[in-house]
Amino acid sequence: MRQRRLMNQINVVPYIDVMLVLLVIFMVTAPMVQTGNINVPSAGPAAAPVTEAIVIQVDDKGAYSIIRRTGAQPESISKERLSTTLKDFVTENPEQPFLLAAHRDLNYQQVIDVLETARKQGVQKISLQTQSGTSGR
Repeated sequence: MRQRRLMNQINVVPYIDVMLVLLVIFMVTAPMVQTGNINVPSAGPAAAPVTEAIVIQVDDKGAYSIIRRTGAQPESISKERLSTTLKDFVTENPEQPFLLAAHRDLNYQQVIDVLETARKQGVQKISLQTQSGTSGR
C-alpha cells in the first residue's frame, strides 16, 4: 500500500473568498452609517486667576534664594528656613505653584533634597525650570 504524502501548502482560496465578501459588505454598509452628535457642556470663565509661580533658586554653591514674583530680587534664605517658608506659602494658598531653578553644576542630590522638602511641606505643584535655547555654555 502506498503511503500518502502530506501536503505542505495551505489553501488560501477560502480565506480570500471570505475577505472579499466582508469587503463588499463593508463597502455597502459604510455610506449608511450615520455619525452621532455629542453636546458637550461649555465651561465658564476660570473662577480664580492663575497664581504666579514662586521660584526657588539653588546656586552652584548650594545657597538658596526665593523669588516671590517676576522681576523681584531674589531673597537669600537658609536651608532650615526654606522648610518653614514653603509651609507658610502652602498654608496661605494650597494650590500655589513653585518652580525649582537649580544651577547646572549642582549635585543632583541637592535638587532631590529640595523637592523632598517641598513634598513634606505639602507643596502640590512644583516644576523644574529649564534653560531655553541651544547655547553650549
